[in-house]
Amino acid sequence: MGRFAPSLVFVCAALGSTAAQADVFHDYEDLTEGFLGTSLSHAGVTYRDANTVSGFYPDGNPFNDTELGNQFIIENATLFYNDFPGYGSPVNSLTFGSAYIPGTNLTIGALASAWMDLDIPGTAASLDLAYYENGPWGGIEYILAAVQGGNVVATDSFVISDLGGRDNPTYATLSVSGVEFDSLHLYAWLNGAYTAPRGMIDNLSITSIPEPTALLGLALLAALRRR
Repeated sequence: MGRFAPSLVFVCAALGSTAAQADVFHDYEDLTEGFLGTSLSHAGVTYRDANTVSGFYPDGNPFNDTELGNQFIIENATLFYNDFPGYGSPVNSLTFGSAYIPGTNLTIGALASAWMDLDIPGTAASLDLAYYENGPWGGIEYILAAVQGGNVVATDSFVISDLGGRDNPTYATLSVSGVEFDSLHLYAWLNGAYTAPRGMIDNLSITSIPEPTALLGLALLAALRRR
């Protein structure tokens, strides 16, 4: 067994390196505040189709697939982080729609639907979601769906608080795990249709399936141990 020790060390090192490269974490600190366009490929994830759906505002009035704005936007969300230190990682967040406020102030944009396609399939994902609760937003369901080959394989969701009165900002964490998926779909739902609350995300974290080189490393490691 002793004569194979260097090979074991080499295989383990290669395996660890490959697995680490496969995982995804986006805190958006490497992006500049402002409009990013209607699609964005960034560090293993392609963001697309922001608000490209038709639905109904909470008051029942309809909206179309361009009305909410289809941009992905980086906001310097310093003021939100000051009030909610448990949310994300200061200072940048990703929001959606058609507008932002330059500097340390911010707007939380409209979020009816947004897709995130993965370069490497994942087995777990989580994100922090900032939003408004109560006021007109109460009763809306936010859903994070893991999708594989066009089919939903896992979801996590929550219903926005409906205490009435003035709306107020807050945040929650959504996560999925235990399945293989190639896309994530984050969307808002009310009475069987898309709707348009406010949403902003940070700390998108994805556990990726090991790449083929990592799987080969596991096989070599097992073979060496058997010898």
